Amino acid sequence: MAYEVQRDFIGYGANPPDPQWPGGAKLAVNFVMNYEEGSEPSVQDGEPLSENGHTESHGTVPVRAGRDLAAEGMFEYGSRVGFWRLMRLFQDRGLPLTVFGCGLALERNPEAAAAIRASGFDVCSHGWRWVKHYELSEAEERDHIRRAVESIQRATGQRPEGWYCRYGPSVNTRRLVAEHGGFLYDADYYGEELPFWVKVEGQGHLVVPYSLTNNDGKLHGPAGTGDQWFSYIRDAFDLLYEEGVRGRPKMMSVGLHMRLIGHPARAMGLQRLLDYVACRRDVWITRRIDIARHWVATHPYPGHGLNER
Repeated sequence: MAYEVQRDFIGYGANPPDPQWPGGAKLAVNFVMNYEEGSEPSVQDGEPLSENGHTESHGTVPVRAGRDLAAEGMFEYGSRVGFWRLMRLFQDRGLPLTVFGCGLALERNPEAAAAIRASGFDVCSHGWRWVKHYELSEAEERDHIRRAVESIQRATGQRPEGWYCRYGPSVNTRRLVAEHGGFLYDADYYGEELPFWVKVEGQGHLVVPYSLTNNDGKLHGPAGTGDQWFSYIRDAFDLLYEEGVRGRPKMMSVGLHMRLIGHPARAMGLQRLLDYVACRRDVWITRRIDIARHWVATHPYPGHGLNER
């Protein structure tokens, strides 16, 4: 029976499994840096206008046709400046980080790709380009997946073992990722706080869910300053930690964008968050690939009773 995306409103229900995080941690925290700058829709790469997502122009009416030089500069800030600031914040503290990397973006900044290669951070494929996969044909998407893997491996020296689309996947994405092979998980789901297994074309496939809630995208909305963002994410951390202490440990993803939180005033909020989280006991701050590997080892695919999503 061919794979078909299906909805599941029940999930783990009232009694989610104990993830058994290493060291008895009450919460697993994964920080994600989205490296997209240079792969976004642009006139130079064939689109009719410039992208302005997660920039100071976010939410405004874009240039109707042609290049938006202001938006282009805001993207370039991310790779020229924001990237290096975020790298220092994590490396100065010896904290792990996951990079959601777009292949073309990494190719266009060899110095940044080399820094990622040397860092020990893991790279999850964020696609060949930062485009909407649900607007691609099946053949186009298959080609994008192939090109993304080859590009990221060429640029960073590591083959991505995870997959995450911009915004959301197409109805074909998960099947095509499994078909391509070599991936341990995908992160194209927002409805859970623990990893879970699905069945794709008769085989087990791991999903390590992501979050647009615990994300610096909130700096465009309810959390307009670095301090407001810190307070917002800290509250999420505190509640999840408290639930873990009470016997229901979860995972927490924190999404970061170089051109957004990489600006100084916003980066101060991230700095406060890193220092706050690092001071708490029984917290596993880790890479996404390590969460996936832990789940495979501790909660292997059961092989039955799974809904297809």
